Amino acid sequence: MKSLADWLAHAEHLHPKNIELGLDRVREVGRRLGLAFECPVITVAGTNGKGSTCAMLEAILMSAGYRTAVFTSPHLVRFEERLRLSGEAVHADALAVHFEAVEQARGDMALTYFEFTTLAILLCSAASKPDVAILEVGLGGRLDAVNMVDADCAVITSIDLDHMEFLGPDRERIGFEKAGIMRPGKPAIVSDPVPPQSVVDHAEAIGADLWRVGRDFSVSGDKQQWGWTGRGRRYSGLAYPALRGANQLVNAAGVLAALESLRPQLPITAQAVRNGLATVELPGRFQIVPGEPALVLDVAHNPHAVAALAENLDAMGFYPTTHGVFGVMADKDLAPMFARIGPMIDHWYFTDLPTPRAAKAADLMAQWQAQNQRADASASAHAAPMEALQAAIDRADPADRIVVFGSFFTVGGVLEHGTPRLRAKHLPPDA
Repeated sequence: MKSLADWLAHAEHLHPKNIELGLDRVREVGRRLGLAFECPVITVAGTNGKGSTCAMLEAILMSAGYRTAVFTSPHLVRFEERLRLSGEAVHADALAVHFEAVEQARGDMALTYFEFTTLAILLCSAASKPDVAILEVGLGGRLDAVNMVDADCAVITSIDLDHMEFLGPDRERIGFEKAGIMRPGKPAIVSDPVPPQSVVDHAEAIGADLWRVGRDFSVSGDKQQWGWTGRGRRYSGLAYPALRGANQLVNAAGVLAALESLRPQLPITAQAVRNGLATVELPGRFQIVPGEPALVLDVAHNPHAVAALAENLDAMGFYPTTHGVFGVMADKDLAPMFARIGPMIDHWYFTDLPTPRAAKAADLMAQWQAQNQRADASASAHAAPMEALQAAIDRADPADRIVVFGSFFTVGGVLEHGTPRLRAKHLPPDA
């Protein structure tokens, strides 16, 4: 039998395009496979916050005793991370069986890499007979392969400008694409505080049960705790989610609305909510790794996410020097990212990434230099994320911090051999 690595290599060469949106191909192959879920399905779309939302849903539902299947993408280090069954990454061999089934069913149908892998993951998810499936949209919503499955509850997180060549030139058009995961008569949770009108209009046009912040659910709180109020239910005295960052409360509010909307099928206790929010983990989302210097890992790779990262860095307090390791895809809007986070980063370490879609480190450095206003800031270019991180470690003092951000490839590149624990060279061995 072919290994998972063999199947992934095979999937890369089936279709001339890396991305071709549309549901006709996957729906037809899914029909041939008899792909269906016998449990509630929660589908999550949005520009930022999808992974965090999926992780919080998973943690709370597992705390309530449910068996979960969670499909997220992309992965940080290993492909198997894309499917978690009851909190554990799927075994490569278990996945390979389902790749074989997709290959048999597709016949001469040309599937993209994402379509082929999505079908195999969905098949594996359904075969595990979960109590609930949580599916993260890869790109957009309406035409994304994940949308071949009808959601019992749709969650739309933040909506901002990203992937504009595929989704459209503004928030209204992008919002319409993301609203495509909604289904008539089913709950549609929108956790963006100011959603595009296109999202609201689409929900009304199809008769979805729209839940909006400020109307159907709201949050309140102080520095110690927070509370959530929904349609006829309240949670008070909640600890802040274990995932760090101001933006996580917006995500958590949407999560609680989704769970409330599904209460008839998936009842949960207040204790499960508390336990889930307290124990949720997700690498690479404002992940702070203690050490000397401190290390921050964040997959912020668009202006909206970088603005949230800058806010969170600001809230960390004083560090003498901040070093930034950064690598990103070539299609990203760099100017607003540099403008927002540039004042906080003293030394940049730009990195190449192992994908043809990535911007070259030298090009990133040139674009940074073209707009840099700080005479005291510096930059260098590196061939790989670990090489860039090492350069930062070599230059850093123990009291500094290093921020690794940008593409999943950037953060994944420094997590490849486990989470680094930093000890600056200035420290004596017994410090």
